[in-house]
Amino acid sequence: MKWIILLPIAASSSLLFSSCAQNSITGDTYQRGEAGRAQSVLTGTVTSVRNVKIEGDADTGKWVGAIAGGILGHELGDDGWSRAAGSAAGAAVGSAVGSHTSKALGSEQGVEINVQLDNGRSMSVVQAFNPNERFNVGDKVRILGGGGRTRVTH
Repeated sequence: MKWIILLPIAASSSLLFSSCAQNSITGDTYQRGEAGRAQSVLTGTVTSVRNVKIEGDADTGKWVGAIAGGILGHELGDDGWSRAAGSAAGAAVGSAVGSHTSKALGSEQGVEINVQLDNGRSMSVVQAFNPNERFNVGDKVRILGGGGRTRVTH
């Protein structure tokens, strides 16, 4: 009987982990709330490009894993003490597994773009790799900024 309860919880927690990786941070992707907002624009020339790894958000998975693990651990106990111990152990293990899973599933290939701005300053921006928009040293680019988000485009 307990397994009938545990299966949907385990399945739904894996869906929550996979949803953590859905927000794209490429230079040509905007979230709905960013549309229609003014951005400042700087122009410059790419001075270096470096591939980087952008890690996923471990915090989201940690909390989802802790909740799912606590529920699963509670269901495995037979009395008050063993259910409490099962909940605590399940939450601890679930938190660790959820954190690692969320971090791994949300990781993606990124690119660090260093730009010498036309005003003499330098700027570095990290964004997700986009095979449709590759950057090379010497490229003229625009740096768009606003609302806490900065992106580089051609």
